[in-house]
Amino acid sequence: MAYDMYQEIILQHYRTPRNFGPLEGADKVGEESNPLCGDHITLRLKVNPKDQTIETARFEGDGCAISVASTSMLTEKLRGQSLESAGRMTQDDVIAMLGIPLSPVRVKCALTGFAALGRALHPEATATTG
Repeated sequence: MAYDMYQEIILQHYRTPRNFGPLEGADKVGEESNPLCGDHITLRLKVNPKDQTIETARFEGDGCAISVASTSMLTEKLRGQSLESAGRMTQDDVIAMLGIPLSPVRVKCALTGFAALGRALHPEATATTG
């Protein structure tokens, strides 16, 4: 029964993702792609400069149901969190939000938005030289 409920929540987030669309004046931006599934997510954050909390989290992109739903859920979770708290989130936290077992391939889908968050919070870690 709980499994069906979580599947329905995932479908709702996929069909009508929360916080989907552009974010003008974003302070932090991260992108991630999953070539195995064709997912591509861009996550944007607007940060309150006084207390370093996330005022707004929005995303754009294309992806499978798991990728879009997990990123939609992630943006809801991020709103109001400090950057420090957001930086302490783990892969397990994101997977737990989905509430269903995932195959290894689907784990990569579920973490596409989370990887974009990591790139937004730590752009220096993903910079390339060339």
